[in-house]
Amino acid sequence: MEQIHWVRHRWQQLVAAESGRGRYSAPDTVPTKSSPKLHNAQRLTGKRRTVIARHGPHQHEYDSVSKGCQGNGIRTTKYSLLSFIPMNLFQQFHRVANLYFLFLVMLNWVPVVEAFQKEITMIPLVVVLIVIAIKDALEDYRRYRFDQKVNNNVATVYSGKQQTYVDQRWQDVRVGDFVRLSCNEIIPADMLLLYSSDLHGVCYIETANLDGETNLKQRQVVRDLPQGSELTPENFHSRIECENPNNDLSRFRGYMEHPSNARVGLHHDNLLLRSCTIRNTETIIGIVVYAGHETKAMKNNSGPRYKRSKLERRMNMDILWSVVLLVIMCLTSAIGHGLWLRNLEGASFLIPDTTSPALSGFYLFWTMIIVLQVLIPVSLYVSIEIVKLGQIFFIQNDVDFYNEYLDSRIQCRALNITEDLGQIQYVFSDKTGTLTENKMVFRRCTIAGVEYPHEENARRLEVYKPEEDEAMGRSHTLKSRASAKSLSCKSLSCNRSSVSLHTLTGHSEEEGEETSSPTLPRHSAFSSPMEKDVVPDPLLVQKLNCLSSPLFLLTDASMELTYIVDFFMALAICNTVVVSSPNQPRHVVRNIVSSTPLKSLEDIKMLFQRFSLPRFSTLSPPHTTDSTRSFTGRLFARGKPASFTPSEEDKIVQLNPGAWNELIYEAESPDEAALVHAARAYHCTLRGHSLERLLVELPGMGSLAVRLLHILPFDSTRKRMSVVVRHPLTKQVVVYTKGADSVIMDLAESPKGAEQSESRQGHIKEQTQKHLDNYAREGLRTLCIAKRVQTSTEYEVWLKRHAFAETSIENREELLLESAQRLETNLTLLGATGIVDRLQEEVPETIEALQRAGVKVWVLTGDKQETAINIACACKLLRSTDQLLTEACKALLLALRAEMECGEAAEGTSGFTLVVDGRTLEFALQEDLKGDFLELSRCCRAVICCRSTPLQKSQVVRLVQDQLQVMTLAIGDGANDVSMIQVADVGIGISGQEGMQAVMSSDFAISRFKHLRKLLLVHGHWCYTRLANMILYFFYKNVMYVNLLFWYQFFCGFSGSVMTNSWVLIFFNLLFTSAPPLLYGILDKDVSAETLIKLPELYKSGQNSKAYLASTFWLTMLDAIYQSLVCFFVPYFAYAGSDADMLSFGSPINASSLLIILLHQVIESRTLTWLHVLVLVGSALFYFSFTLVFSVVCVTCSPPTNPLGVDKLQMSQPLFYGVCALTTVLALLPRFLFQALHNSICPSDTVTAALMDQLNPDDYCRRMQRWNQTQAQSKTRSLVINVEDSDIKVPDPDFRLPSELKECSAAAGSLLS
Repeated sequence: MEQIHWVRHRWQQLVAAESGRGRYSAPDTVPTKSSPKLHNAQRLTGKRRTVIARHGPHQHEYDSVSKGCQGNGIRTTKYSLLSFIPMNLFQQFHRVANLYFLFLVMLNWVPVVEAFQKEITMIPLVVVLIVIAIKDALEDYRRYRFDQKVNNNVATVYSGKQQTYVDQRWQDVRVGDFVRLSCNEIIPADMLLLYSSDLHGVCYIETANLDGETNLKQRQVVRDLPQGSELTPENFHSRIECENPNNDLSRFRGYMEHPSNARVGLHHDNLLLRSCTIRNTETIIGIVVYAGHETKAMKNNSGPRYKRSKLERRMNMDILWSVVLLVIMCLTSAIGHGLWLRNLEGASFLIPDTTSPALSGFYLFWTMIIVLQVLIPVSLYVSIEIVKLGQIFFIQNDVDFYNEYLDSRIQCRALNITEDLGQIQYVFSDKTGTLTENKMVFRRCTIAGVEYPHEENARRLEVYKPEEDEAMGRSHTLKSRASAKSLSCKSLSCNRSSVSLHTLTGHSEEEGEETSSPTLPRHSAFSSPMEKDVVPDPLLVQKLNCLSSPLFLLTDASMELTYIVDFFMALAICNTVVVSSPNQPRHVVRNIVSSTPLKSLEDIKMLFQRFSLPRFSTLSPPHTTDSTRSFTGRLFARGKPASFTPSEEDKIVQLNPGAWNELIYEAESPDEAALVHAARAYHCTLRGHSLERLLVELPGMGSLAVRLLHILPFDSTRKRMSVVVRHPLTKQVVVYTKGADSVIMDLAESPKGAEQSESRQGHIKEQTQKHLDNYAREGLRTLCIAKRVQTSTEYEVWLKRHAFAETSIENREELLLESAQRLETNLTLLGATGIVDRLQEEVPETIEALQRAGVKVWVLTGDKQETAINIACACKLLRSTDQLLTEACKALLLALRAEMECGEAAEGTSGFTLVVDGRTLEFALQEDLKGDFLELSRCCRAVICCRSTPLQKSQVVRLVQDQLQVMTLAIGDGANDVSMIQVADVGIGISGQEGMQAVMSSDFAISRFKHLRKLLLVHGHWCYTRLANMILYFFYKNVMYVNLLFWYQFFCGFSGSVMTNSWVLIFFNLLFTSAPPLLYGILDKDVSAETLIKLPELYKSGQNSKAYLASTFWLTMLDAIYQSLVCFFVPYFAYAGSDADMLSFGSPINASSLLIILLHQVIESRTLTWLHVLVLVGSALFYFSFTLVFSVVCVTCSPPTNPLGVDKLQMSQPLFYGVCALTTVLALLPRFLFQALHNSICPSDTVTAALMDQLNPDDYCRRMQRWNQTQAQSKTRSLVINVEDSDIKVPDPDFRLPSELKECSAAAGSLLS
């Protein structure tokens, strides 16, 4: 019923939010690209939010305008002191089991069908409700303390009464308030950025509390607002119209209307989100637009994840069978009672009654429902919750899951699917950051068609030791390293510590606060020694050194040098890297020396002499007079030279040399950081980065200020990013682009009308493509670098359209995409890079263990096919490949299926590996090909899907999950993996280099892929077997005890009487036998962790649900019925003919049943420790103590019966103990003999493995080797499908493509290349 509660909770949230929620409707008229005035005149139609300053000129309108806006206080608790009891009871009675027992309590109050005292029947339900209420209260109190901690944080807010900024609690902040924040302070609400102390109106924020990303992001002050002096709230006359609160973190739309009726568009870059931290900015001022639960952070806080496990679904089915069994037993009793009364009509000992036998039988039916209520295990649900909490406790405290360097451990975010970890059949894994380190290291490059292998750099990576990386920060936790960023703000006053507010993850305050220590070194993402220390290629260094040689300029190689300089210029500036150092928060490019366009090499020489650059001191001008262009024109220009007049803004600058010793690059992605570090290795160093300027140091040229005109950021549609700059030497407008090779190669076109240039570009493209293919085969990530030089006319035309797109209010994203695509055409290909992303440790061993465990591993990646195959070979997912089959179609899929059937029939082998690219996958996911694709993939040991989009990843997972009805697990580390993580039965996020989006969407979070091995093979196996056995044990003990009451009905005229007092009957399952199953479900260990790791095949028992099959359930029921028969009739025959009364007869039956149930668990348990003995013996002593005390002191506790002295008398007689001993032995003997014979004659794998644990080390090793030899897998053959015309070769000289496959391929019309 948790799902019903969750749906109700979400419905209430939607209803509550609907009152203030609306949508933007499309404008009635769509403006043309040449009509910005028409566009600016449009209004946002539909419901929207209006925000005015709370203490500004329009404050008299504030109350009416902000009437529907919420305050900034948050409340994540479910209850209050007054509402706790009614609301908690209301939620608990959403469970069917609780409703069932409430019905029994109410039924027992009906005098006609009353079976026990009214108070007694309430005890089980009351106990269960109280236990769950206490648990809910403790959880809610923890949330309350966290809410109070967040709400009582202090922010500086403008006060209209005091006409200044004062400290206020977060919960007192309202929409329309002006908030001033300083460096390292956390943003209290979603605010529109109105002022920044940065001269360019930029604010840097860290979103680690929101999405886990530690790199800095830029936010921009609203366009056209003055930035010379601090904003004065009293003079803020503007009105803000924006969209209603929503959960889209990457989108914000609206406009600001000034008193002059001019409107300025608002977008995501103007919004500061709650819980983010101000970095590298001294002061900012913003106006609150969303507060409290209306902020985007809180809108994304969807609460705990509720999933139903496969075992729980099976258990619910068996509960229904228990209901059927209960109805059968009650019907039998009702019919028997009616027949018994009919046969005894007129008997002298019967009290005269006008009730007919049929009506009496009907009444007895309901009486027996009350008597046999224990058959439905009311405490099972509570016990399962407690057991799962115990299992999660041991998982979270497993030291093997602890990452010392990151100071992180496994997170269990979904509390009710631990047993699903032991039943996984398919694993869908991302590649980058999941199988690999996601530490991108520059490996090699190709420039102008010439490949530079960087062999020394390759040798450095081969001998690199991870300990070098860990030595940097082993003693620092994640929080200390994050908080150490405060040191980057030199001379900034940060009065309050940067407390991490986990508004999304709900971490409690016990996790501690972040503290800033002045002694901690500063660390940034993607800046380990392995990533930074790139060894240059000698040949490339030699060519760059030729910049200082005048003779070199006379050769044709100078053209190649232009490509090299442009290539490294692109690596250095085509990014969004924030540059800083320990001594300076951000390297701002300052205007120092003005310059004019350089006309000759003598100008360059004179310029560098002014800056005392000795490298060019001996450089003399070339002896050429026939060139119509200057050296800079030949060196950097492409196409027509620009005619822009230099402005005073174009400067060449200097920074303090002391700040150059150590630079810190804050990059948004590891690829971006790797390219900047590679450029720096060749002395093409990015020294400063601001909104309008870049400071770049080039070899032999010193530091140059590059005017940054535009940044076209990366997006998944374009798969590239570009920067538009004015070249510091030629003053031309140049577009530098980097992106996926599949996109850039299509956009790179040869210039028209230049035959020599066209031939050269064709040669460069051809050679670059060959190098890209080689890089991919080596498993490198590839990026292409290109440029385009625009004429002044071209740029002016594009700028007008782009300005219109940037200032648009509606369809801004679409217009910006069109503008970027319009600019990024006819590119000049400069070269490509190969970046290595090393495998994480123990990935091959983990994948091999999963495959031995019967888990099929699929890799879903966006990388090239060659790269994916190389990584798959390295991690032992792919064992061998031959040549490539092309042209994916239905005929080919059928042919491949036929080939595999032929191959299996001929050789008896299996182990195909299927490789599918994105275009093929798109075909395979079509409705008419889904079935064939699934049938083909089922025959394969592994599948690799490359060039796949996030949507395709989720589609593949859902297809396999729904069509094959298998248990799936998806694992990834980035935002592009969130969709497949949420679709899978079990989603696992890796807290890696790409933030926490995957972690926040997952059920479990780990830090390394290798942890998946133990999580599934050990904890998954344990959790499933423990919980399955515990559930079966619950059904067994309930059926066994209830049948005792049922057998007694045959000897009491089916009257509904019981042979024991009602207190013992109620407490038997609730107290006397409740603790042992809990210990059984938490601590039972059938096989040791070491053996489960060494023998992954043992995991298959969970996949096949061997511990909880339908046959297992019914065999357990039959065993329970047999034991109840023995437990009832042995005392019956022992006391036959004696003067024992009803309670005296029931006393040995109760004692025997207790001993049988406890010893039954001893037989089933695989682990017996002192704790087990303590609980088992304690349960037995508790029962005997209770019954003895009860029989001594209770006189009228159970009317109309009187148990006074009954148990005391029985326990003083030898017959009592003899009957109990005989009954226990006879009841348990069949199960004991069956277990002994079965484990001796045909033991299961788990039993064999458990016996191996008991051997001495030498025998254990010999048995383990023998096991592995018998479990050796056959050699794997691989089939590769693609729609591209390329070959893939993985070294395996012994493998040959079978002739049958060639025939099938030919029949399908395929091309074998």
